[in-house]
Amino acid sequence: MIVSQKMVAEAEIMCKQSIPSTTTTAAAAAAAAALDVKYHVCVAKEQNFQIDVNVKNGSSPSTPVFREVRVTESVSADISRLESVVSCCSESIKSAVVESSPVKFVPSIRSGSYADIGTRDSMEDEHIQIDDLSAHFGSLFKCPTPSAFYAVFDGHGGPEAAAYIKKNAMKLFFEDAELPETSAIDKAFLQELENSHRKAFLLADLALADEHSVSCTCGTTALTALVLGSHLLVANAGDCRAVLCRKGVAFEMSQDHRPSYLPERMRVEELGGYIDDVYLRYLDGSLSITRALGDWEMKFPIGSASPLIAEPDVKQEVLTKDDEFLIIGCDGIWDVMSSQYAISLVRRELRRHNDPQQSAQKLVKEALRLSSSDNVTVIVICLSSDPPESCPPQGRRFRCTDEAGSMLNSLLEGK
Repeated sequence: MIVSQKMVAEAEIMCKQSIPSTTTTAAAAAAAAALDVKYHVCVAKEQNFQIDVNVKNGSSPSTPVFREVRVTESVSADISRLESVVSCCSESIKSAVVESSPVKFVPSIRSGSYADIGTRDSMEDEHIQIDDLSAHFGSLFKCPTPSAFYAVFDGHGGPEAAAYIKKNAMKLFFEDAELPETSAIDKAFLQELENSHRKAFLLADLALADEHSVSCTCGTTALTALVLGSHLLVANAGDCRAVLCRKGVAFEMSQDHRPSYLPERMRVEELGGYIDDVYLRYLDGSLSITRALGDWEMKFPIGSASPLIAEPDVKQEVLTKDDEFLIIGCDGIWDVMSSQYAISLVRRELRRHNDPQQSAQKLVKEALRLSSSDNVTVIVICLSSDPPESCPPQGRRFRCTDEAGSMLNSLLEGK
């Protein structure tokens, strides 16, 4: 066998045919592996050029065994041309891999909120709604786009703690907590981001301990939602809740910190606290949550582990085109409806008018209709400018009456 222009031409054809324009990453990898096998042939420069092909008994002629390869100087030019073809094929494979990489989802953010005092004598809920952090901070804070920040605070023992945290939120959650600044998001940045949010909750708790205008019997739950590019980070201490709508299905981004939640009950009891054994509702007989900012009358001295803590649970999620909107709300919502119920209601409203403000109001009104006995506050954050798509149609269901059922059975039995 002689390496010739024909061989080079065949290699060129093989390369072009093996890399279609729609090559996926897996296919490109397979093509690269095949090409690598074809290319790595042991070539020794000797005086004579000869390829002996032995076909063993019982083996297929299509799978020859190369016993010896000898190449003379006269074919070195042909081999160089073959190498250039292989190099060209490799570059084509790399290009195919790059072109087939998935495009990142970029959310289009807008939001609406609504709050109602409900049946209570006073309003102790507060909330924050910033659709564009870059515009809010200006040049003081560098962050990926889009960027948005939302929070709900459910106060107890008075409105002072929730009002204080809302008033100082930008300082506590961004400046004092040393939120990392970057225009690019990587693993290290996301870890710093999570750490800064944990720090922010603890700083806010300490600030309430030093604030003379806030009583030591006053406190608040806190839930924050931060959107940076296609990343969502939710931090929660208390029983507010964040729920993501993913193609119509509720995906909870937070855990309610209540005495009835077993991991929280175990943590509380290990630190000397006790839970009401009758209803499993109250920490130390007076508080229906196990995490909160403030409430320093119930906490041990600073630096000591306490049954009631301010440290949040933090959850991160990479948003995709399947993620339609996020609901964050105080327990006045979740006391009377499930996460899926709320998601389905808001989704239905958005399909009607595509207005997050009206959707938030409808959700609050529904909670009040269901006899919520608390203040009710909610924020609906849309992640797309388009309304949610309709769900795939389901087969029509028929109900069969007893009389019709009897007739059907008679027909089937041949009566």
